Amino acid sequence: MNDRILKALRGEAIDRPPVWFMRQAGRYLPEYRAVRADVSFLELCGDPDLACEVTLQPLRRFELDAAIVFSDILPVLEAMGREIQFGKGMGPQIPEPVRTEADAASLRQPDVAKDLWVAPETIRRFRKAAPDTPIFGFAGAPWTLFCYLVEGSGSKNWVHPKQMIFQQPALAHHILGMIADAAGDYLQLQIDAGAAAVQLFDTWAGVLAPDDLQTFALPYAKRALDRVKGAPRLYFMKDNGPVLHLLPTTGADAFGIDWRTDLAAARAVLGDTPLQGNLDPLALFAPPEVIHAKARHIMEAAGPRGHIFNLGHGVIPATPIDGVHAMIEAVHRYGPEICAR
Repeated sequence: MNDRILKALRGEAIDRPPVWFMRQAGRYLPEYRAVRADVSFLELCGDPDLACEVTLQPLRRFELDAAIVFSDILPVLEAMGREIQFGKGMGPQIPEPVRTEADAASLRQPDVAKDLWVAPETIRRFRKAAPDTPIFGFAGAPWTLFCYLVEGSGSKNWVHPKQMIFQQPALAHHILGMIADAAGDYLQLQIDAGAAAVQLFDTWAGVLAPDDLQTFALPYAKRALDRVKGAPRLYFMKDNGPVLHLLPTTGADAFGIDWRTDLAAARAVLGDTPLQGNLDPLALFAPPEVIHAKARHIMEAAGPRGHIFNLGHGVIPATPIDGVHAMIEAVHRYGPEICAR
């Protein structure tokens, strides 16, 4: 198996940084759009054969060092008893958000093996199809899932989740604990199915003030990750630059850094902890020479060990494929020189 990812996560010497990128299977690929022409997003996420095919697609086109299982972060909430909808041109919708004690009483602690079987089964099928390529499993972090569950949709301000933590903190803690246990067990199920590493996505933790982050987000990320054994555990929090010093409280083995923080600054705070990132996804629209320069700067800042090259957030649908090729070419061209130092 290609072991660059695992060596990087152990801080070992490697020939070049491994490279993969968030949302690498998705709408920017014409072959993905061809699959989606016949099925909805939720149907795709619920079919392990189709999900495996979509997981494999970027590996056929690009020289990547890892896959990430094609799924979504919201199945955990569905397994807890909430319907998830995706309207045309809209983000996720939860018709029955949880905002009261009575609402919370209708939630259930899922049997993950029974209720969340699709992603693990997709991983098993991927491992048979591409045994030499490591695959990441993932889950939404408790705070981020809590945001969707309480708001009932996406939001800029997350008014209802924030109202709950300030007005009904005990209820918020109860719900966050339920989500953390489910998310942690879901990650473990993916490792048991063959995931080489798992990532916890905390997209919306950056909306919290540092004291609230330490009360309502990071402890529940830790609670989820504490339930996970047998593979490296990564924690990605968007907008984490001002609170890098708090990230180790999650107990994660490595941290994803978004594009707003220079990796040299992250190294100064986090030391030799393995880091992942962090090219601005919109930089993929730049000319190849600009992408090369930016990628080289990131690798120089990260240093020769303990770095996985990635975007600072997920690739967007309009991304030019030539930009992705240029990013990967830059890692292959300049990475060996940097890692040889």
